[in-house]
Amino acid sequence: MSSVMQFQVTFDCADPERVARFWCEVLGYTAPSPPEGFDTWDDYHRTLPPEKRGAWFSASDPSGVGPRLYFQRVPEGRVVKNRVHLDVRVGTGLVGAERLAKLEAECARLVALGAVHVRTLYADEENESCIPMQDVEGNEFCLD
Repeated sequence: MSSVMQFQVTFDCADPERVARFWCEVLGYTAPSPPEGFDTWDDYHRTLPPEKRGAWFSASDPSGVGPRLYFQRVPEGRVVKNRVHLDVRVGTGLVGAERLAKLEAECARLVALGAVHVRTLYADEENESCIPMQDVEGNEFCLD
């Protein structure tokens, strides 16, 4: 019997700290403390060569249950649809109007943080409602 493997989800982005802090707000994750000996991340970054400053950031589930999120700076922008995306499960167990209201409220909260509401997919005979969105750098995710 094989064991369950730990994993992290890695985001390629232009501004790792900005995107990481957005996802901390979305998921209730926490940003790491600055490295030992530094009061702030800015203090730490000032010790690095310019090309290494702000090259990565991370976010972790404070309960230790969810995967670590890692954000790394890459030179190219996103040019096509994500092949993998996160579904943020805010409507679990809800159906109909109650589910849609929960999704719309969370959508409004995230838009205020810089997310983009792409569209609302309303429930039909097969699926419940969900809301495709984009984070602060255009990475797709869904409110589900």
